[in-house]
Amino acid sequence: METTEANERPKILGGCMKTRNVQALAADHNMLMADILERYIRPEMAVDDVLVENGSEEIPVIDMSRLMDEVSWEEEASKLKFACENWGFFQLVNHGVPEKVIEELKEDIMGFHDLPLEKREEVAQLPGDLEGYGQAFIASEEQKLDWADMLYLFTQPPHFRNYKHWPSQPPSFRDSLENYSNATQKVAHCILGFMATILGIKHETISEIHESQSVRINYYPPCANGHDKIIGLSPHSDGCGLTLLLQVNPVSGLQIRRNGKWLPIMPLPGALIVNIGDAVEILTNGRYKSIEHRAVINAKEERISIAALHAPGFEKTVGPLAEIVGEGTPLFKSVTMLEYAKLFFSQKQLYGKKMVELLKLNP
Repeated sequence: METTEANERPKILGGCMKTRNVQALAADHNMLMADILERYIRPEMAVDDVLVENGSEEIPVIDMSRLMDEVSWEEEASKLKFACENWGFFQLVNHGVPEKVIEELKEDIMGFHDLPLEKREEVAQLPGDLEGYGQAFIASEEQKLDWADMLYLFTQPPHFRNYKHWPSQPPSFRDSLENYSNATQKVAHCILGFMATILGIKHETISEIHESQSVRINYYPPCANGHDKIIGLSPHSDGCGLTLLLQVNPVSGLQIRRNGKWLPIMPLPGALIVNIGDAVEILTNGRYKSIEHRAVINAKEERISIAALHAPGFEKTVGPLAEIVGEGTPLFKSVTMLEYAKLFFSQKQLYGKKMVELLKLNP
């Protein structure tokens, strides 16, 4: 039986306004595309869309099996340190999540999006609730929208799971997601432990406070007539501590901000894309950096991904760790994770490095 905490904690973070299902909009050929796109067109895309030359730069690749090997640990740890301090993003290979677990989840996620809209909306977000199938960060009828649908679920700790939001179709969906959730949480804790060790603090200092995990399953429909004028996910840094992203189908669309330009990321086969969130930037007093990223739309093909978002437990403190600050100066305020989460989800739109800016002691 679910505890009161499972029902109350996530709900007090609020919800968002309901809007039209984007997958259904994209599939409705009777609709006038110009009318549909009015709320999705982003004028800034024409100015902001400067890409890094293809192949000129690639995000670091970290081999987790080498981090766990005494012989290769030091060399791979040096690469991880560089990735955390200079990139905020890296691809993780040999991560230990079983291929069977990954493939089963991919199949079930694609199966869910193949269902008729009325079946998918059986787990639609309810008013004032974050969880379920819908969108996020919609606060008015006037604001510009992202060209995407999402399924957002709390997955860890287990008593936070509210199965009324978890799809019952395909029948294996819940088991697949639970298996993947358990496996990725272990990977996240392992990586956070290595990140702490590199900083010269106890292995468990950062990982042990990251008790929470939620997943965001993203569906980006194609848009033949306006893919270069709309956005799938607005530029932002993640508010959590650490994100593990899995590409569900082989259509790319993730881009990260690098030296004022946008760098397209091409996921390696079997890899997880890892990025540092604002909470870890704050905990490390700016030593490790969160990075803005966005999702762009393909003209002809859908794109699907699942982000596993790992964050401190609601009662934990998000603030510069004393072991890292030492005799230096803390750069950020300290708040409970519950206060932090309320602040994050109260933002009217997902954009920029909001949490880092809001908690800076000297903005």
